[in-house]
Amino acid sequence: MATVSSESLPETKAAASITDSETAPKPQAIYRCKRCRRIVASEENIVPHERGKGEQCFKWNKKSVDSCKNQEPPECSSIFVEPMKWMQTVQEGFVGEKLQCMGCKARLGSFNWAGMQCNCGTWINPAFLLHKNKLDECHI
Repeated sequence: MATVSSESLPETKAAASITDSETAPKPQAIYRCKRCRRIVASEENIVPHERGKGEQCFKWNKKSVDSCKNQEPPECSSIFVEPMKWMQTVQEGFVGEKLQCMGCKARLGSFNWAGMQCNCGTWINPAFLLHKNKLDECHI
């Protein structure tokens, strides 16, 4: 009589790989100023949002329905974060202003307590926006 080992069963292998991937820590992402490399945010500070319908959400830039049907919404060019201590203009009580790096004074984004619209079309309220092209994403 032949015995079947648990290693030869496909369900067991799949279950083993799922438990290994759940226990393995996900690499943490931090965001640094591209100019001076100062850490400005981490993955825990990001405010997630659902992607909108892209250009269809912007009334002033609305295209015909036929040209936008098959297009995928654009990738978000910015990240939204929680208000943080380094955001000096937020601490000073402004309602909406530019966000500058504390080290090199480079403009990293902007904020508005009333909210802003992402380039994907989703409205974020309140909005603390950092432009991805001004940041380096580092995985640790």
